[in-house]
Amino acid sequence: MIKRILQHFAARVLTAGLSFAVVWLTARYLGAAGRGQVSLFFTDMSGLVLLAGLVGGSSLIYLVPRRNAWHLLTPAYAWAVVVSVGGAALVGLLRPVGLDYVLHLGGVTLVQVLLSVNVFLLLGRQRERAYNVLTTAQAALLAGALALAFGPLNWLSINAYYYANYVAYGVPWLLSLGLLLRLPDARSSRLSRYRRARPRAAARELARHSRGAHFSNLITFANYRFGYYAVAYLADARALGILSVGVALAEAIWLIPRSTALIQYVALVNAADKRSQTYAALRGSRLTLLATAGAVLVLTAVPAAWLAAVFGPEFGAARAVILALAPGIFINGAGMQASSYFSATARYGVNNRAALLGLAVTVPACLLLVPRLGMVGAALGMSASYTASVAYLGWHYVRAIGAEWPDLLPGWRDVQWLGKWLPGKD
Repeated sequence: MIKRILQHFAARVLTAGLSFAVVWLTARYLGAAGRGQVSLFFTDMSGLVLLAGLVGGSSLIYLVPRRNAWHLLTPAYAWAVVVSVGGAALVGLLRPVGLDYVLHLGGVTLVQVLLSVNVFLLLGRQRERAYNVLTTAQAALLAGALALAFGPLNWLSINAYYYANYVAYGVPWLLSLGLLLRLPDARSSRLSRYRRARPRAAARELARHSRGAHFSNLITFANYRFGYYAVAYLADARALGILSVGVALAEAIWLIPRSTALIQYVALVNAADKRSQTYAALRGSRLTLLATAGAVLVLTAVPAAWLAAVFGPEFGAARAVILALAPGIFINGAGMQASSYFSATARYGVNNRAALLGLAVTVPACLLLVPRLGMVGAALGMSASYTASVAYLGWHYVRAIGAEWPDLLPGWRDVQWLGKWLPGKD
């Protein structure tokens, strides 16, 4: 599993670098206000993608080892269309945005959700290399399309970002369809007379698991991004743009715990002996905690002048956002391991209650702090939310696996054990 985690982490590092390029391009060429527009569009789109996960999402990974992939894909695709069209229309009714914004929001969301359905199905069948290639290709296409638009084409408009997303999600989606057609499910689904009850049963099971598994994701998204809407309405687009750059840099650190958590989730779902797999994952969690702490320390040491030099003069203020977010980034990174354990063992209630607790903290904190401290207040509200959620998750996690709190902390033996997996070692 450690080898798989390291391979997945390498892919996530490359993807994070490409995502950083997108942040840099939009900040450098569109300015703080333009970056704010991009952030708000991306936040709206992310919210709709999560709603689409109510019939799909990570539950596809959980179910596809035991179900025909095409029986799961059909209801997931149908729900993706409903959410993309209906959700974009609802945003247009609730917010003062133009028809162009609504159409692009629905279109980009749909293509992204269709791609996510495909890659989750592939990952659930342990096609991890395909998953890594497709997600990396998506990030590379987005960065490349934006570089072409902003550079040679001199297309310095939010519309360039919209169309770049169509390319970035559309091409990998078509490729992923080809990979799905190579699964044995595709051949068996074409054979005569699959009983109609099987697809219907798969759809019902997918909806049931997704609602439980995905509710916490929706609430967690609100924890992560309520501050964006608070800044957009209580401050201005420029402040939102600076906040988004600070958050993007800080949250890039989460590629470390997310890589570990995802591979551990897949391994636990497919493991016959859940108990032994859980204890095997503890070492990976401890090493993840150590790496996350190191990354947070490095990021907080970056001076404001460097940020201004890289992103533009307006973005030096993002350092204050990073410092306010740093404790929450570290704490939430640690909590991702516990959250993946409860998802893999179908104990969704723990994650749901932790997410609700975080939301109960972030809403009043942001409404109180943003009018006084602006974007820094939003960052402090996020950190407070993460702390509350992870405290609840951690307490239940140690009880569930029968461990003690010191078992979660890294030690020298873990570092020595990791040494044998480094390049050049057998």
